[in-house]
Amino acid sequence: MMRFHNSIIRLGIVSFVFVLGITVGILSISQTIANSKSQNLSKYSVNKNGQTYGSSLYATSPSEEPDLIKAYGVDGTLGYVKKTDLYGDMPKKPEEAIARQQRNKVLGSTRTIPLYDETGEKVIGVFELQQGESTEVNK
Repeated sequence: MMRFHNSIIRLGIVSFVFVLGITVGILSISQTIANSKSQNLSKYSVNKNGQTYGSSLYATSPSEEPDLIKAYGVDGTLGYVKKTDLYGDMPKKPEEAIARQQRNKVLGSTRTIPLYDETGEKVIGVFELQQGESTEVNK
């Protein structure tokens, strides 16, 4: 009977340690992901106007991109495009989104936006967006 009692206690301790280990592991992973996101956002410099600027290379969505995104102008000048100029206003209705897609589908169409210095005030060139060819992938 004593042996059975010791086995139950041992099983309880092992179970507790197992659950504790999983809990600590999950919390650690969650913290690592949160730190990674905050480090990504804090990697951007901030100009005198409070705008973030830098490369959007590691941003996983537009919301993680800086206010001023590093870009090369049509003449090779290195500068920044405003995220608001790049994406424009988000459609408020499905009809607006469809109309925007139709406008953007014109192959070879070109849109230009200003290229700024890191202050976001001085225009130093032009950035060109060109609609390229796309293909649909069937799975």
